[in-house]
Amino acid sequence: MQSEKNTHLPASTTLAPFRNRVFRSIWIATQISSLGWLVQTVAISWLMATISASDLMVALVQAASTLPVFLLSILAGAIADNFSRRWVMFAGHCLIALASTTLMISVGLGFAGPWLILGLGFLAGCGFALNDPAWHASVGDILHKRDIPAAVTLMSVGYNIVRSLGPALGGMVLAFFGPLAAFALAALSDLAPLTAIWRTRWDVRTSPLPRERMTMAIHDGVRFTVMSLEIRAAIARATLFGLASISILALLPLLVRDQLKSGPIIYGILLAGFGMGAFIAGMSNSFLRRVTSQNRLVSFASVACAACCLSLALTSSIPVAAISLALGGAGWLITWTGIDVSVQLASPRWVVGRTLSIYYALSAGGMAAGSWIWGTVAQNYSLGWALEGAAGALLLVAAAGILFPVGPWEETDQESSDFRPPELALELKPRSGPIVVKVEYRISEEDIETFLGYMRARRHVQSRAGARNWTLQRNLQTPSIWTETFRTPTWMDFLRLNHRLTAADKEIGDHLLSLHDGERPPHTVLSIERTTEAARTRSPTLFSRPPR
Repeated sequence: MQSEKNTHLPASTTLAPFRNRVFRSIWIATQISSLGWLVQTVAISWLMATISASDLMVALVQAASTLPVFLLSILAGAIADNFSRRWVMFAGHCLIALASTTLMISVGLGFAGPWLILGLGFLAGCGFALNDPAWHASVGDILHKRDIPAAVTLMSVGYNIVRSLGPALGGMVLAFFGPLAAFALAALSDLAPLTAIWRTRWDVRTSPLPRERMTMAIHDGVRFTVMSLEIRAAIARATLFGLASISILALLPLLVRDQLKSGPIIYGILLAGFGMGAFIAGMSNSFLRRVTSQNRLVSFASVACAACCLSLALTSSIPVAAISLALGGAGWLITWTGIDVSVQLASPRWVVGRTLSIYYALSAGGMAAGSWIWGTVAQNYSLGWALEGAAGALLLVAAAGILFPVGPWEETDQESSDFRPPELALELKPRSGPIVVKVEYRISEEDIETFLGYMRARRHVQSRAGARNWTLQRNLQTPSIWTETFRTPTWMDFLRLNHRLTAADKEIGDHLLSLHDGERPPHTVLSIERTTEAARTRSPTLFSRPPR
């Protein structure tokens, strides 16, 4: 049950986040790094197309950098929620810089083979897997909630502005100076985000509790994601879209080489057309959100990408291909921006890094699988068949909006509420437990249906925050008395559960309190379970000789 105070997120001007110095500094540095990365991507893709005769190896260039996001993002999200997100971002960019520098050196020394290229792309992907959840989760720390949609749009638009310039620049550098110059430019660009992150600071609300163990942090993040219907639907939609839409970028080098009979400059120009379409869509995003619902907008974006794939399969004209790619770029940006913001706004701050990382992992897994699938189809059948198949798949993704709707961007208070531990008569250690919580309500007969509705919502929010074995019982002798019961494995888990509940979650408790028919508030009992199993050691009273 959603909070009654949920409202549609007020529109923020697209450029409003630039008023924040920290966001502005890191955003600019990220665009510089992205420019270098795109130059490097053009060089890698074209280098692979020239040194390898396998269509599959060319398509796997995209998979090499996206597969680590699938494999490592969930761990990276847990790290981002438990450690300084600023330093996690710094470590991620260090890995990207190491991959770019090693690639530059290997090309300069002349021993860059197909598998080394894929391996270094995988290393750079590890850096992205570490950086992206921390950077996107930090947006909510740096900016006000109302500016998050504008910030995410600016991040996508910024990347796609660079996408409009980077591939063309990469094609020119590759054509006139060779791959070594492209890799050197990429390695130098990695210094910008490292410097920006090192020089900036931002306040983050820290938890008074100790850090979670990584295994438990991952478990709690997965549980929260699985139990959140809106986040689950958004991730399913993103995974399917990534699986189908990556065909556009994965097969583009083959399209340029085999169907358009052109070289790296045309490849760069076509990628620039893709980026320009994304830029135009990003600047129009606020208007489009006012015209139609977010779910319908994402469905239209899938149809636009399907039209792009079908047009590319049927054309041998460079201008038509450029226009088609602009349409595909617009659909690409609208989809990823819409889903990213939906996941962020539906996630409390304590778990946002993990929900975003699960979203990145599964969407990147979809893109990695899609690169392999469409590359295999192109190699075993034809490029046209691969693009036509991807177009059909994208139409099915658009129809999937019925089953997996992307929710509207709504404003809810996702900050953790203040919680004071209750006073206890026994001294407990953090690992003491299991803890049993019982809350007793007195509900009049006419309020039972309303009470049960709020209890269903309470079970949902308590369970996804860490409650186990949640039950609701009605007293058979005094039917007006209802008892809510749940457990946590340890005392520390009980404290974490209460620190995780947001102000919006606590409103459910306020509604239940208003339904309670009693002079005093609902009675809460905290207990610790104790085993009654027989002792494993012999009792000295029964078996020892009495002292003489």
